[in-house]
Amino acid sequence: MEKYDQLLISLRRIIRAIHIHSRQLNKMSGLTGPQLMVMQKIAELDAPLAKQVATEITLSAATVTTIIDRLESRQLVIRKRSETDKRKVHLYLSDDGKALLTQAPKPLQEHFIKRYQSLHEWEQSQLLSAVERIASMMDADDLDAAPVLLVDELQAELKK
Repeated sequence: MEKYDQLLISLRRIIRAIHIHSRQLNKMSGLTGPQLMVMQKIAELDAPLAKQVATEITLSAATVTTIIDRLESRQLVIRKRSETDKRKVHLYLSDDGKALLTQAPKPLQEHFIKRYQSLHEWEQSQLLSAVERIASMMDADDLDAAPVLLVDELQAELKK
C-alpha cells in the first residue's frame, strides 16, 4: 500500500471518529456539536452578543446566528435587547438550556486536548506542522473552521 493511501485512510478514520462521536452527542442531548459549542460559549460569557460568540468559537457570524435561531426556536436560548443600546441583542441560556447543557456529554476535543497536551512540545509542533501542511495541500487554508472537532454537524446546520 502506498504511503498516500495510508495517510488518506488515517484521515478517513479521523473523520469517522468525529462523526461517530457527533451522532452520540446528538442522540444523548438532542444537540449538534455546533449548537453545544454556542451554548457553552453563551454560558461562559456574560450576556454576549452573537458576534462575540462567533469570534470566540471562530465561526462566521452568519453561521452562529443560524445556530442561535434554532436554539431559540427550541427555547434553549433567549435573545434580549440591551436596555442601554437598542441596537445590541444579548444572549442568555434559558433554564431548559442550562439544564440541557449540564447534562450534555463532553465534546470529543476535550479528550483529544488532554492527550495532545501530554505530548512533548516538539511532538506537538511536529503534529501541528504536519496537519497544517495537509490542510494546505487540500486547499483548505481559507475554509471557515472552529477549533473543535466537527464535520457533518456544521454542514447540516448551514443547510437547515
